[in-house]
Amino acid sequence: MAMTLQSSAFESNRPIPARYTKDGEDLSPPLSWSGAPEDTQSYALVLDDPDAPSGDFVHWVAYNIPAKDAGMPQGIAHLGDTCEGAQQGRNSYQRVGYNGPNPPHGAAHHYMFHLYALDEKLRLEPGASRSTVERAMRGHILDEALLIGLYGH
Repeated sequence: MAMTLQSSAFESNRPIPARYTKDGEDLSPPLSWSGAPEDTQSYALVLDDPDAPSGDFVHWVAYNIPAKDAGMPQGIAHLGDTCEGAQQGRNSYQRVGYNGPNPPHGAAHHYMFHLYALDEKLRLEPGASRSTVERAMRGHILDEALLIGLYGH
């Protein structure tokens, strides 16, 4: 069974509700997943916008999400630590935590929620960048899932 990632707030390849964007409350959306390999030790999550004018723009990095978890609730706080050992990294705004979609006016952008099942916990402090997390994950990814949300003005 392949790992899947979904949100109760929107369907894949459908619009993200404004409350999860800079136009609304800027809350992280609720996420849930299933089908991870049995030997998963932790999860990592990266949310990026490959359609950003400046190139790939990172909106959220989270890692060391406990293997027992099957999702993340709505509205994760903008803190270095979340709960029970999960950590958040620095996004392209140079902030720790989630910062939602805020595309320029024009066509809708694709917001890519990448979830990775890992065979270990990453030895990183809170606030790590996406590139640091990706380097640490190398050789430890057991499976991955993708959820795409759309948003535009």
